[in-house]
Amino acid sequence: MGPLPQRCEALVLHHINYGESDVILTLFTAQYGLQKGFAKAGRKSRKRFGAVLEPFTQAVFQWKKGRGAFLILQEAELVNSRFGLRGDLLRLALASYGVELVSLLLEEGESYQLIYELLCSFLDYLEQGGDELSARLLFELRLIYLLGYMPHLLHCSECLKIFDNELIRFDANRGGSLCLDCAGSAGIAVDLGTIGSLARSLKVAHRQFEGFSFGQKTLQQAGLILSQVLQQILPREPKSLKFLSQL
Repeated sequence: MGPLPQRCEALVLHHINYGESDVILTLFTAQYGLQKGFAKAGRKSRKRFGAVLEPFTQAVFQWKKGRGAFLILQEAELVNSRFGLRGDLLRLALASYGVELVSLLLEEGESYQLIYELLCSFLDYLEQGGDELSARLLFELRLIYLLGYMPHLLHCSECLKIFDNELIRFDANRGGSLCLDCAGSAGIAVDLGTIGSLARSLKVAHRQFEGFSFGQKTLQQAGLILSQVLQQILPREPKSLKFLSQL
């Protein structure tokens, strides 16, 4: 990776107050992945930072390279505050969950243009009042896909048989969908319609959240499928997941 630019758009993922007035931020940029930023006197300097230091805020930051892994943030220009997310507990919890997934799964210093666009679109859709359950399904599915962890869906992961109006099971530990002959008692029973819905959803642009309508059974089964995959790839369970499950 070459030298970091002095100016770049970033999304604030996490905010920690430090000392009397300083702030430490976890930032997500399309070009350089996750970065740690230090805003000296950030809570006092409205002129330099305004309201851009809160989670979910998108801004253009100006920085200089600090010691170690930290960027010294000098000033910022607001792009999108997403202030509306803070007015609804469920949407706030979902936004926090999405941000935490990205924080856990991405590496510092790597380029993640498509995932940056995905996360920003997810947060925008939630703030605009979009369907929460569909938004979560689409975000998890697309994040798994863009990171290269997508399981087999429309054919058996072991014998490679293409499904045709039959009963199937899903087991992330064995690569995804399984025909009954291969599955035995492993995995969870899922409808072919659910698997088909997931596959079709991946053919739509990653930034599009409008226009999707999933039935209750699809939402339930897809939730189990995606949960299995995420449990495999996450280093730990997201802290926000427990709170989200209680809502």
